[in-house]
Amino acid sequence: MTIEKKPVVAVTAGDPAGVGPEITVATLMDKDVYAECRPFLIGSLPIIQRAMNIQGCDFPINKITHPQQAAFRWGTLDVLETGDYDCDSIEWGRVQKLAGQMSLDYVMKSIELGMAGLIDVASTAPIHKEAIKLAGCKLPGHTEIYQAETHSDYGLTMFHVHNLRVFFVSRHMALKAACDYATKERVLACVQQIHHEFGALNIPNPRIAVAALNPHGSDNGLFGHEEADNLIPAVMAARDLGINAIGPVPADSVFHLGKLGHYDAILSLYHDQGHIACKTLDFERSITITFGLPFIRSSVDHGTAFDIAGTGKAGTVSMRESTMVAARYWKMKHQ
Repeated sequence: MTIEKKPVVAVTAGDPAGVGPEITVATLMDKDVYAECRPFLIGSLPIIQRAMNIQGCDFPINKITHPQQAAFRWGTLDVLETGDYDCDSIEWGRVQKLAGQMSLDYVMKSIELGMAGLIDVASTAPIHKEAIKLAGCKLPGHTEIYQAETHSDYGLTMFHVHNLRVFFVSRHMALKAACDYATKERVLACVQQIHHEFGALNIPNPRIAVAALNPHGSDNGLFGHEEADNLIPAVMAARDLGINAIGPVPADSVFHLGKLGHYDAILSLYHDQGHIACKTLDFERSITITFGLPFIRSSVDHGTAFDIAGTGKAGTVSMRESTMVAARYWKMKHQ
């Protein structure tokens, strides 16, 4: 009998002043997570212990310095520390330079391990953009840090929720700028990247729908010219390359059609176009997967939730989904 191989997953604890530590502890308290992967925490012991108290977790901690030292056994928390910090100074729910530095250190450790081939997946809890900026980070968030530090050609962001897989031409950008950003060249590049990554996932000839920008896909130019100038040429160029590109499909129907199984992937043109659809379908199970890196990176799609940090009120479903779904995508690549 063939024993299914499980990926090694580094779960980063996120900003220690936010909900990250408590939701990552809750994830590793879930026996089902261990059925999918071999997880361990990257964090700081005092912060993890504080989070364990919030979650009512009495598991023993196995302090490790290398993933090979992990027990990967439900009932034990494997924790890899990144340094010795003044954890007593960390206050719940407040932007702090030290908290930003700690969260960056957790991310950088996961990148170090990933580049060395010691982990297969990094599942990341939320970091705070202001806090990492105070700590000297000039990049806006996780995706950009992972792409830059792994020297990857691209970091392709995908939302996964139920059977929807939604990609984005642009992400953190003003809406007016995002409309201009969706050029033929950028849309075509995204479609090519999706096609390539799905081939690696053993999804042959994926059906990739490109969302329209204007109402009704502009109704042949009545409501704008972006479809004619950029989107239709991008779809046609992709088809000329043998890619099963479809569209542009009006945005008020493309996500519904995707939910029905008409497409394997949808390319959203800007941040909220895809986020609203996915989060309305299921907020807690909307997670992010980043492709194009030497390893898979996943994340929850919510922030540090400073207003409820430390109260035990934070939902834990999304962090669990981030870890388990990323493990399943890794298995798709290695089936």
